[in-house]
Amino acid sequence: MSHESSSSVPGSTRPVSVIGLGQMGSALARAFLTAGRTTTVWNRTTGKAAALVEQGALRADSVAEAVVASDVVVVCVLDYATVRELLDPVVASLTGRTLVNLTSGSPEQARESAEWAGEHGFAYLDGAIMTTPPGIGDPASMILCSGSPAVFAEHRETLAVLGDPLGLGEDAGLAALYDTGLLGLMWSVFAGWLHATALVGADGVPAKAFAPTAIRWLTAVGGFMDTYAPQIDTGHYPGDDATVDVQLAAVHHLLEASRARGIDTRLPELHRDLMAKTVASGHGRDSYGRVIEQFRPSRA
Repeated sequence: MSHESSSSVPGSTRPVSVIGLGQMGSALARAFLTAGRTTTVWNRTTGKAAALVEQGALRADSVAEAVVASDVVVVCVLDYATVRELLDPVVASLTGRTLVNLTSGSPEQARESAEWAGEHGFAYLDGAIMTTPPGIGDPASMILCSGSPAVFAEHRETLAVLGDPLGLGEDAGLAALYDTGLLGLMWSVFAGWLHATALVGADGVPAKAFAPTAIRWLTAVGGFMDTYAPQIDTGHYPGDDATVDVQLAAVHHLLEASRARGIDTRLPELHRDLMAKTVASGHGRDSYGRVIEQFRPSRA
């Protein structure tokens, strides 16, 4: 296969190689094909490439062939160990190219991978895909990226094929760190919504009827987060809205309503305990942002 340098190929037409064709990797490759990119694909199980080849992808017979086919190599496999297993034997071929690693992992693994890339002379971006495979290609879907801002800027147009790329800065571990934090936020929101839906459902309210009001409420909650974020950064919690002690009193109503309907109370009990500890530490008149101290390491 012929190979052109990144400096001679515009970002909008730059060829891309995709290594790993699970559900997500296949969605990435399809998005590049839909955007008219020359897309080379490789997967350990070769049959997974068949549908993409029918759509115009070029099938590489080896990882090495996939790497040399493009200046931009996107890898999306099971874990970081698999990334190294596949690419260590051909690492010399990555020199001068850019590896975009969209494999899920820890911040520590991402930083180690960036060091590995630096040792072998290729550019590295670590990424986190904040959507499921059907969301790939939707401009509303966030693609978190961390690593060299200059490398991110060079390849932003390519990454924009997949969604909305958000550059988080030089630290290669930030995309994975944001990813894990945001997933925790998602599960917490889901759990709260499911608990609330079970609660109102006990009185005959359908989930479909309750959901629009819950979604509207989440918009207001986002506003509270904007208010509390600078308070957390400064360590000053003025409490000029609903204070922790007021919210502690309110959570007891949630507990009473849950118990009366036989709804599991573990989630509101967690909220109660976090707030009660904050009040007990002398900060009941502070804003709810103060509760973050219950999650931080003990300073004892």
